[in-house]
Amino acid sequence: MYRFLHANVLLSGTFLIAAMVGCSSSTETATNTGTSTGQTQTGSSDASKPLRIAVIPKGTSHEFWKSVHFGAQKAADEIGDVEIIWRGPVVESDTGSQIEVVKNMITMQVDGICLAPNQKGGLVDAVDESIGEGIPVVIFDSGLDEGPEIVSYVATDNYKGGKMAAAQMAKAIGEKGNVILLRYIAGSESTEQREQGFLDGLKEYPDIKVVSSDQRGGDNTTSSKEKVDQLLQTYGKDLAGIFAVCEPNANGTLESLRNAGLNTKVKLIAFDPSDALTEALADGSCSGIVIQDPVQMGYVAVKTMVGSINGEKAEPFISTGEYVATPENMNEEESLRLLKPSILE
Repeated sequence: MYRFLHANVLLSGTFLIAAMVGCSSSTETATNTGTSTGQTQTGSSDASKPLRIAVIPKGTSHEFWKSVHFGAQKAADEIGDVEIIWRGPVVESDTGSQIEVVKNMITMQVDGICLAPNQKGGLVDAVDESIGEGIPVVIFDSGLDEGPEIVSYVATDNYKGGKMAAAQMAKAIGEKGNVILLRYIAGSESTEQREQGFLDGLKEYPDIKVVSSDQRGGDNTTSSKEKVDQLLQTYGKDLAGIFAVCEPNANGTLESLRNAGLNTKVKLIAFDPSDALTEALADGSCSGIVIQDPVQMGYVAVKTMVGSINGEKAEPFISTGEYVATPENMNEEESLRLLKPSILE
């Protein structure tokens, strides 16, 4: 049995001590760079200046990243003398713009980079370049291909999250029926882990058949809706459920199911919340949302970076937890906190 709303959090001893003491034209500029004053950081090249930490999300459009931003700024405010430079591509599929942002941060000689790579292989060279220039890198949210010697990887255990989605799907459809896995874009390590976890998790339920697992919803709600519209034409008559592996995919799936009048018949399991998905939990149009803690992710990424600059050793992987919100537990305190996390625009 899964214990929903149970976080798996692995934090290094050094981080815990620190905490107690203290994931071009198309690129969005830093609209909220925060500077806080307080204790001086010994890792800065100039002790009179704040540490400048670049936090680079996969994209800046979705609510998830705004919550990561909030957590990063919260950490900077607590530490003091840390400036967050928040920049990233507008859309999560724009790897070229994300590489450009990393290179710009190298040119600016920031003190550290926290990066959520939107393509696990595409950012390797840029990260190598940063480290070669003496700028350490923390990877968060989504993994990077092997090679660069990063400080740490701060993220949800996405494979476990996928298995939790499988268990909730099985519960929602009575452990039998046809289901669809709607994939995200190729090369996104975090969603690939969710997809594999879901497929592996369903192996425990022999009466559940995956009728489609090779279709991708893309990086936005519109493309996801259009893909699900097509899938419903083929499989809708005998379909029991759909798992959508990220917020825009799930929003598009929900819209498609509602337009087809199948939003209560076909059970939707989502990954990452939105206002629409939270409302769907309440009205029966969504049977579960696997939720992360994006505020904690941004917070821990920045704390880990500053700790490393100050000579503290970080764990190779730090989990920020994974949970499942359901119609039954959605009004519990922990669910409410994660279904509507704080954001920084």
